Amino acid sequence: MLSLLFVCHAPSENTRRLRDAAVTGAGISERVQLIVRDSLTAGPEDVLAADALLIGTTENFGSIAGLTKDFFERIYYPCEATEGKPFAAFVRAGQDGQGSLLAIERITTGLRWRAVQPPLLLHGSFSESFVEQVSTLAATLSAGLEAGIY
Repeated sequence: MLSLLFVCHAPSENTRRLRDAAVTGAGISERVQLIVRDSLTAGPEDVLAADALLIGTTENFGSIAGLTKDFFERIYYPCEATEGKPFAAFVRAGQDGQGSLLAIERITTGLRWRAVQPPLLLHGSFSESFVEQVSTLAATLSAGLEAGIY
Protein backbone atom coordinates (compact mmCIF):
# COMPACT_ATOMS: atom_id res chain seq x y z
CA MET A 1 0.00 0.00 0.00
CA LEU A 2 1.30 3.43 -0.96
CA SER A 3 0.62 6.51 1.15
CA LEU A 4 -0.35 10.03 0.16
CA LEU A 5 -0.05 12.62 2.91
CA PHE A 6 -2.43 15.54 2.56
CA VAL A 7 -1.47 18.49 4.76
CA CYS A 8 -4.09 21.20 4.68
CA HIS A 9 -4.88 24.50 6.35
CA ALA A 10 -8.65 24.98 6.05
CA PRO A 11 -9.86 27.75 8.36
CA SER A 12 -13.12 28.63 6.56
CA GLU A 13 -16.18 26.89 5.21
CA ASN A 14 -14.98 27.32 1.62
CA THR A 15 -11.48 26.02 2.34
CA ARG A 16 -13.00 23.04 4.15
CA ARG A 17 -14.96 22.36 0.96
CA LEU A 18 -11.66 22.34 -0.92
CA ARG A 19 -10.15 20.00 1.67
CA ASP A 20 -13.12 17.64 1.32
CA ALA A 21 -12.85 17.76 -2.49
CA ALA A 22 -9.20 16.75 -2.27
CA VAL A 23 -10.08 13.86 0.03
CA THR A 24 -12.75 12.68 -2.41
CA GLY A 25 -10.45 13.05 -5.41
CA ALA A 26 -7.50 11.28 -3.81
CA GLY A 27 -9.75 8.45 -2.67
CA ILE A 28 -10.14 7.09 -6.20
CA SER A 29 -7.01 4.95 -6.02
CA GLU A 30 -7.34 1.51 -4.46
CA ARG A 31 -3.65 1.05 -3.63
CA VAL A 32 -3.11 4.51 -2.14
CA GLN A 33 -3.88 5.20 1.50
CA LEU A 34 -4.73 8.85 2.07
CA ILE A 35 -3.52 10.32 5.34
CA VAL A 36 -5.06 13.70 6.14
CA ARG A 37 -3.44 16.04 8.64
CA ASP A 38 -4.00 19.68 9.36
CA SER A 39 -0.94 21.91 9.25
CA LEU A 40 -0.74 22.08 13.03
CA THR A 41 -0.65 18.33 13.69
CA ALA A 42 1.36 17.06 10.71
CA GLY A 43 4.92 16.25 11.64
CA PRO A 44 8.19 14.91 10.30
CA GLU A 45 7.17 11.30 10.93
CA ASP A 46 4.18 11.79 8.62
CA VAL A 47 6.36 13.22 5.84
CA LEU A 48 9.03 10.53 6.22
CA ALA A 49 6.41 7.77 5.99
CA ALA A 50 4.60 9.23 2.96
CA ASP A 51 5.27 8.25 -0.64
CA ALA A 52 3.93 11.61 -1.88
CA LEU A 53 2.40 14.79 -0.48
CA LEU A 54 -0.40 17.18 -1.28
CA ILE A 55 -0.16 20.58 0.38
CA GLY A 56 -3.19 22.86 0.65
CA THR A 57 -2.96 26.34 2.13
CA THR A 58 -4.54 29.73 2.18
CA GLU A 59 -2.80 32.95 1.34
CA ASN A 60 -2.35 35.15 4.40
CA PHE A 61 -0.70 38.55 4.24
CA GLY A 62 0.76 37.80 0.81
CA SER A 63 2.32 34.44 1.68
CA ILE A 64 1.36 30.95 2.86
CA ALA A 65 -0.70 30.70 6.03
CA GLY A 66 1.29 30.89 9.26
CA LEU A 67 0.29 27.37 10.24
CA THR A 68 1.49 26.03 6.89
CA LYS A 69 4.78 27.85 7.38
CA ASP A 70 4.95 26.39 10.90
CA PHE A 71 4.49 22.90 9.41
CA PHE A 72 7.39 23.44 7.01
CA GLU A 73 9.58 24.85 9.79
CA ARG A 74 8.94 21.81 12.00
CA ILE A 75 9.63 19.24 9.29
CA TYR A 76 12.40 20.95 7.33
CA TYR A 77 15.55 19.68 9.02
CA PRO A 78 14.22 16.26 10.09
CA CYS A 79 13.11 15.71 6.47
CA GLU A 80 16.26 16.77 4.64
CA ALA A 81 16.65 13.15 3.51
CA THR A 82 13.39 13.26 1.53
CA GLU A 83 15.03 14.48 -1.68
CA GLY A 84 12.90 13.70 -4.71
CA LYS A 85 9.68 13.33 -2.71
CA PRO A 86 6.81 13.91 -5.19
CA PHE A 87 4.31 16.59 -4.23
CA ALA A 88 1.60 18.88 -5.51
CA ALA A 89 0.11 21.98 -3.91
CA PHE A 90 -2.85 24.29 -4.07
CA VAL A 91 -3.29 27.81 -2.73
CA ARG A 92 -6.59 29.51 -2.00
CA ALA A 93 -5.80 33.19 -2.40
CA GLY A 94 -8.05 36.18 -2.02
CA GLN A 95 -5.41 38.32 -3.73
CA ASP A 96 -2.92 37.25 -6.40
CA GLY A 97 -1.31 34.32 -4.54
CA GLN A 98 2.13 34.91 -6.04
CA GLY A 99 3.83 35.28 -2.64
CA SER A 100 2.35 31.96 -1.53
CA LEU A 101 3.51 30.18 -4.66
CA LEU A 102 6.98 31.63 -4.24
CA ALA A 103 7.13 30.52 -0.58
CA ILE A 104 6.13 26.96 -1.47
CA GLU A 105 8.63 26.89 -4.33
CA ARG A 106 11.49 28.15 -2.15
CA ILE A 107 10.79 25.73 0.70
CA THR A 108 10.28 22.67 -1.50
CA THR A 109 13.34 23.56 -3.58
CA GLY A 110 15.36 23.63 -0.38
CA LEU A 111 13.96 20.21 0.55
CA ARG A 112 14.65 19.07 -3.03
CA TRP A 113 11.13 17.78 -3.40
CA ARG A 114 9.81 17.18 -6.90
CA ALA A 115 6.68 19.01 -8.06
CA VAL A 116 4.80 16.46 -10.16
CA GLN A 117 2.08 18.92 -11.16
CA PRO A 118 2.09 22.70 -11.47
CA PRO A 119 0.79 24.39 -8.32
CA LEU A 120 -2.91 25.15 -8.44
CA LEU A 121 -3.66 28.80 -7.69
CA LEU A 122 -7.29 29.53 -6.80
CA HIS A 123 -7.47 33.30 -6.55
CA GLY A 124 -10.15 35.93 -6.41
CA SER A 125 -13.71 35.43 -5.23
CA PHE A 126 -14.57 31.84 -4.39
CA SER A 127 -15.82 29.89 -7.38
CA GLU A 128 -17.51 26.49 -7.52
CA SER A 129 -14.93 25.56 -10.16
CA PHE A 130 -12.28 25.61 -7.40
CA VAL A 131 -13.86 22.50 -5.85
CA GLU A 132 -13.59 20.52 -9.09
CA GLN A 133 -10.04 21.74 -9.74
CA VAL A 134 -8.84 20.59 -6.31
CA SER A 135 -10.58 17.24 -6.68
CA THR A 136 -8.91 16.73 -10.06
CA LEU A 137 -5.49 17.72 -8.70
CA ALA A 138 -5.79 15.21 -5.85
CA ALA A 139 -7.14 12.46 -8.10
CA THR A 140 -4.34 12.94 -10.60
CA LEU A 141 -1.70 12.88 -7.87
CA SER A 142 -3.16 9.73 -6.33
CA ALA A 143 -3.56 7.95 -9.68
CA GLY A 144 -0.01 8.85 -10.71
CA LEU A 145 1.33 7.48 -7.45
CA GLU A 146 -0.69 4.28 -7.86
CA ALA A 147 0.53 3.84 -11.45
CA GLY A 148 4.16 4.25 -10.42
CA ILE A 149 4.64 7.42 -12.44
CA TYR A 150 6.19 9.21 -9.47
